[in-house]
Amino acid sequence: MLVKFGLRVVVLAAIIYAVTRLVSGITVVAAGAQIDRIGTYLWVALLFAVVNSVLGPVLRLLSLPFVLLTLGLFLLVVNAALLGITAALSDRFSVDGFWSAVAGGFLIAVFSWIAELVLPLKVRST
Repeated sequence: MLVKFGLRVVVLAAIIYAVTRLVSGITVVAAGAQIDRIGTYLWVALLFAVVNSVLGPVLRLLSLPFVLLTLGLFLLVVNAALLGITAALSDRFSVDGFWSAVAGGFLIAVFSWIAELVLPLKVRST
């Protein structure tokens, strides 16, 4: 179970790297050697995973009327908020503006969905 969580964090770090390359308003400040940059992306991915695990269900539950009213499109705003909270908690991760956060949250959701289709990342209880 711990190995699958570690794999999820590594995949999420790769996804965040791709999102920083695709969305100009999302940056990860990683200076130094290559290992420092990898460590920074892993740290941001771990922080985002914790924020998404702890605050994500609460925000989704509180925004349920808006999610139903907009047929699920409000989840883009929830994902953007979770990305913004992660950026607020880390000095090495920044999101410039609402639309960058929405685009980043959308891409992270899409890439995570694709990764779960390709890789066995789900933790199954036996």
